[in-house]
Amino acid sequence: MLFTKMQASGNDFILIENFEGAISPKEAPELARKLCRRRISVGADGLILIEPPRNPRNAFSWRFFNADGTEAEMCGNGGRCAARFVVEEGLSGPELTFETPAGEIRAEVRGKRVKVALTPPRDLRLNLSLPLGDNTFSLHFINTGVPHAVIFVKDLEEIPVEDLGRRIRFHEHFAPAGVNVNFVRILSRTEIAVRTYERGVEGETLACGTGASAAAYIAVKLGLVEVPVSVITRSGETLRIHLEENRIFLEGDTHKVYRGYLYSEALSD
Repeated sequence: MLFTKMQASGNDFILIENFEGAISPKEAPELARKLCRRRISVGADGLILIEPPRNPRNAFSWRFFNADGTEAEMCGNGGRCAARFVVEEGLSGPELTFETPAGEIRAEVRGKRVKVALTPPRDLRLNLSLPLGDNTFSLHFINTGVPHAVIFVKDLEEIPVEDLGRRIRFHEHFAPAGVNVNFVRILSRTEIAVRTYERGVEGETLACGTGASAAAYIAVKLGLVEVPVSVITRSGETLRIHLEENRIFLEGDTHKVYRGYLYSEALSD
């Protein structure tokens, strides 16, 4: 089976064109779990299946699976990679719309530079007090296609992202779906830095597109920054977040890493 490996800001993905339905819905979660194992198999933050759209006006639909096999409604950086993939495969022109469980996503592909319009943000909750052990944390919540908690900090290097992120991700307040956790530092009126603990990956990733968007959106709502917002990810790459009315636009570079064929041994335990 032919696959393509792509990454955006250090978020890496396995992409497979599945228009003929060679990968069934039943086997996709386990396939994702096995292929995303690092050192043992291909290794990635997630698996993206490119499938036929329900609406013929759209370029494609997708199914996105985290590294642990759970299915996610949306992934900003994965969406940017998927859009470039279908354009370079000749399946669409550079301006397209594709379908996700979170809703329809518009994209513009200009070479390796890709801009996507996320679904309208919802469920905004500011200044939540979250009890955690002997401490209480002040955080904010927004769903930018998937749920995100945002915590502003003074020093990103001192934050125990893995430990604290995991405790918030599984906190009963966000049960049963859980939440992605973003730790954010304000650098200037137009720039922020973000570290993200991602559910499904269950650890810190080098970038998270919907997380960067959530962080920028809440920072704007609190009057801490102005648009457009530059978001420095853990990988060192910078994403640009634009806001127009109630839409978030995520823009940045994508990178094709390699293409190859999967052998059955990639799935062995």
